[in-house]
Amino acid sequence: MATSAMNDSWARVKQQIDTVWADIEFGDKEMKKARGSLRKMVELIHEKTGEPRPAIMQKISAFI
Repeated sequence: MATSAMNDSWARVKQQIDTVWADIEFGDKEMKKARGSLRKMVELIHEKTGEPRPAIMQKISAFI
């Protein structure tokens, strides 16, 4: 049950990231590497967009 809930939660987070940064394509491999690590996710988005890390954190914090 916990695994199902975690997968659902991850799917929602990934969907929100895809919505907020709709113009950026995130590969499944990249997303899997960042899964479970906020720091890695912020770094991935920063590398793809050049957006400042604090701004990325603020956006992600709004939906997690």
